[in-house]
Amino acid sequence: MLFDRRLVAGLASLWTASLASAATCTSNLVIDNFIKWTEGVNNLDWQNGDDGSMTSIAAAAGEVVFVPRALDSYFYESFPCQQAQTSGYGGLQFTVQGPSNGSFSLELQTVADCNVTTGHNSSYNIVGNLTGQLQTVTLPLLGFDNNPNYDAIVGLVWTVFSSYGAQWTIGNITLVCGAVPGGPPPTATVLPTRSTIAPTPTTVPTVAPTTACSNLLIDDWESQSRLTFLGYNAMGQASSDDGTMASIVVSGHRVMLTPSSTDSYFYSQFGCLDTQNKYGGISFKIRAARGTTFAVTMGWFQTCGSNNLKTATLTSTQLKWSFDGTERLYWFPFSVFTGLDASKLNMIYFSTFNAAVILGPMSFYCGTTATEYIAPPGGAISAPLALATSVVPVSNAKSFVIDSFTNQETNALGQWHGGEDGMAAVFGNNKLTILTNDSDANWNTQLADGCADMRAYSGAYLHIAYSGSNKFSVALQQHNEKCDDNIQPAPETWDSLEAARYASAKDIYMPINHFNINLTRSIGFNLRGFYTRDPTVITKIEIVDSVPAGWTMPKKLGSGNLIFACTRPNSFAFAIDDGDPKLAKRVMEIVKQADIPVTFFTVGLPLLDPTTGLGDIYKEMASHGHQIALHSYTHPKMEGLPDVAGIDWEINNDLGAVKQVFGDKGHTNYFRPPFGTEGARMRQQIAHHFKDPNAKIVMWSIDVEDWLWALTPTPENQLAAFKRDLASGGNLVVMHYLYNTTVEYLPEFIRLAKATGKKLMRVDQCMEDPNAPPLT
Repeated sequence: MLFDRRLVAGLASLWTASLASAATCTSNLVIDNFIKWTEGVNNLDWQNGDDGSMTSIAAAAGEVVFVPRALDSYFYESFPCQQAQTSGYGGLQFTVQGPSNGSFSLELQTVADCNVTTGHNSSYNIVGNLTGQLQTVTLPLLGFDNNPNYDAIVGLVWTVFSSYGAQWTIGNITLVCGAVPGGPPPTATVLPTRSTIAPTPTTVPTVAPTTACSNLLIDDWESQSRLTFLGYNAMGQASSDDGTMASIVVSGHRVMLTPSSTDSYFYSQFGCLDTQNKYGGISFKIRAARGTTFAVTMGWFQTCGSNNLKTATLTSTQLKWSFDGTERLYWFPFSVFTGLDASKLNMIYFSTFNAAVILGPMSFYCGTTATEYIAPPGGAISAPLALATSVVPVSNAKSFVIDSFTNQETNALGQWHGGEDGMAAVFGNNKLTILTNDSDANWNTQLADGCADMRAYSGAYLHIAYSGSNKFSVALQQHNEKCDDNIQPAPETWDSLEAARYASAKDIYMPINHFNINLTRSIGFNLRGFYTRDPTVITKIEIVDSVPAGWTMPKKLGSGNLIFACTRPNSFAFAIDDGDPKLAKRVMEIVKQADIPVTFFTVGLPLLDPTTGLGDIYKEMASHGHQIALHSYTHPKMEGLPDVAGIDWEINNDLGAVKQVFGDKGHTNYFRPPFGTEGARMRQQIAHHFKDPNAKIVMWSIDVEDWLWALTPTPENQLAAFKRDLASGGNLVVMHYLYNTTVEYLPEFIRLAKATGKKLMRVDQCMEDPNAPPLT
């Protein structure tokens, strides 16, 4: 079994000295032996669980047994802030059983100090090479990265399990009093310095860098979706593991590669790149456990444009690299690879891993001196569009309680409340605890069975009494004009506000008139767009006529218009998302034969890739009168991104990609959020960057469910889904040309839509946009 730990003499002696001077603990602190599992708490009476991320989970006899559903499944333990170092705790111990040679990541959550009640910093450790039998893991606290504050530990998270669908067991989680077995010895040997670890070739070519040369980035691990959903690096070239890894996780400009076997590999391509007389080699930071080994292969073409790829391979041992659990800069000059032609480089290829590794930004360095590429910090975030003044309105409306969480089935109005399937929410002691970082998950509390007229409360406020995290959105939903759940769309729209902008440490006050909807058709409030694992505890949701004296109310920010249906009478629109470039021409043929205009939502990064041909395809589509709209740069769940800088990165790069391909004619204020994931932060930034408070955020009222049925034995269910939503009044379609079955059903979709007597048109036309081309 391998685990990361810092065996550095200076740090070890510092830790030993700190334990000696601490208020010595008298016994181990048992965090969880699962005797209170049925109560939803651990031994310290704080929450634990999986937030619904596991396929199954149960506890008995001192341990929890679970089956991860996916790579991002996790199990967490929260507890009162522990001053571990001051109290004399030296390590963390728990039992584990997983697949032989399995691995996982352990996250240590800390805060700045124990007086801080929200937010946390994350530090990580990799545990690997499991035996397949029940075993005890003892980790010295010194072994976590990012220099955590060991005097303010608030949680643990087990995640990135190397095998999902397999059974795992964790038990008897304990903070160990005093020095731990296997911990940093007082007289640890000082490891070799970085300069002695780096390769020392016998001959180093002289490379004269050009003036003002800077590292050429290969990948900065900016985006999980760019790498694992689209398969690109920062150069816009192919990068993938071809499904051979147990997991690939991108976070904080780092990528964690967890192999499923020694056959796992990962590569990043450069095209056919000439680095001669400018770049001398490749550098990147690596963090891996002691004893980790892998191989590095460089590939180059004999002639650019040919398929004649040459390769040379060296192991990490041959490169004189060794690892100890700390992150350090590693590099190699091209000269160490025999026969390598640096004028026609094609790829770097990693293979034969014996354990997980974490890579930092990877780049070509200038000249003969290896340097690190430093990922730039998130750019400055401009203030979103402000629409309303911060004047506090006055209301004469009578206050009333919507929800006090005394009943699991209904709220204080006797109306339904609850979360969607998979929503991790716990009732107890007249409060609701929400535990999720799934930005698609949401909790509803209704005002009425059909429509509630909230005009009398337009000058009042929504008040939410809470504790914990305020990293979520609050939406007020609007029903369709018939107030009928059986008619599409239902709801017709909603507006979302960012909870953190309206919050103190314990209260959220939102003016009802900040929700840009038709108040005569209000349905209820919806909590959504969660983007942290920190729990949110809510004790009351109510309407009040005033806010506390001195309360500062923020301005209403532009949040665009959320669209589920066409507004033009007797109209219908196909809004088609990106798919397989090989199927794009077939889609063009179908819509041409049907003689209809459609709207295509395109992802920016593949649009720029000349190998896909999508740039030329979409320019041809635009020339035939079809609308080209935006669908993000790399297709992540944008509201789930941890910060606004990440949302801005997606929007700005998408706008830049469309402008690069279409020029100024590519400007559009229509955007479809990937996966339909919506929230206030994303909407505010869309409105800001589009310079339009009414930017169109396009959803759908007809879902062909290609994502669900296209690759199953019953692809005809796509047609059934289309007919179902069409019969319910839907008139705005979502579909992808990812699958051949979906594309071949498109002519029938079009025939059925025409049979309704409605006129088929672009989305901007069906929304009666004055800037749309006239109907023909």
